[in-house]
Amino acid sequence: MKYSGIGGQAVLEGVMMKNGEKFAVAVRKQDGNIEVKEDRRGSKTAETVNKIPLIRGVYNFVDSLVLGMSSITFSSEMYMEAIDEEPGRFEKFLTRVFGEKAEKIILGITVVFSVILAIGIFTVLPFLISMLFKNITDNHYLIALVEGVIRVAIFIAYIKLISCMEDIKRLFMYHGAEHKCINCIEHGLPLNVENVRKSSRQHKRCGTSFLLIVMVISILFFMFIYTESPLLRLGLRILLIPAIAGVSYEFLRLAGRSDNVVVNILSKPGMWLQRLTTREPEDEMIEVGIASVEAVFDWKEYLTTNFGLEFPKEAEPENEVPGVAG
Repeated sequence: MKYSGIGGQAVLEGVMMKNGEKFAVAVRKQDGNIEVKEDRRGSKTAETVNKIPLIRGVYNFVDSLVLGMSSITFSSEMYMEAIDEEPGRFEKFLTRVFGEKAEKIILGITVVFSVILAIGIFTVLPFLISMLFKNITDNHYLIALVEGVIRVAIFIAYIKLISCMEDIKRLFMYHGAEHKCINCIEHGLPLNVENVRKSSRQHKRCGTSFLLIVMVISILFFMFIYTESPLLRLGLRILLIPAIAGVSYEFLRLAGRSDNVVVNILSKPGMWLQRLTTREPEDEMIEVGIASVEAVFDWKEYLTTNFGLEFPKEAEPENEVPGVAG
């Protein structure tokens, strides 16, 4: 495997791929055509922050949340554009108050709400359940371990529950298409439907792996950072989320660039968990993934540079007489 630098996520009936500052969202519309939106996302602040270990993890986590939400919004708009749907009252209110900035306001509210909900389900709830074990043992190391196990169990149960929904099943298939496209080129194969189909749908840089790493590292943090006050312990768990995310990002970054035996072994649980969040995609979904990759990444040059593959040069366009249609 050779690191390519590209990553992405599944969206509604499509795939988003990002390479450096460039990103693209490809969506299979209801008429069967693939629409691709290309854009850039970057700043001098991002360049500076990405050079600072741990801090860059927190920054990239928040940035990926915002980019992910905006990509999902775009994909839903593209896929549902044929349906004339009346905006809701809240959306009308925001449009009336904020005008053109209404979409960004809605996106911001969605991200904040998602973060609060995630903290409630995966931080506060496991902590409260683990408090019940105080009646069995006073060993805070053991209780922290139990809390971590509960957190992972809730996460897996959540994934299993939402995977029963038809839309989520298709989302997981596009997630598989995204991984398979990246694995295809990172293992030296030309990017086409046949090669992508036979590539793995698990990848070490996946967000699913990141979330599992966060949960495991949180156990270690909470074992050694302790206070007698339950309220203060809960507050520390919330405040330490950025630090845990930063450490987790550094491990995932290392895993994505390394084939070290130890790193591969430590990556196995996350790869296993991806069996729940990815499914084998249809060929039409793979085509969407390929379109997204090609919008941000020159895979032919990458394969030539890193694997020595050669591709025939594209035919030069014939000279046209000015003013005469081809």
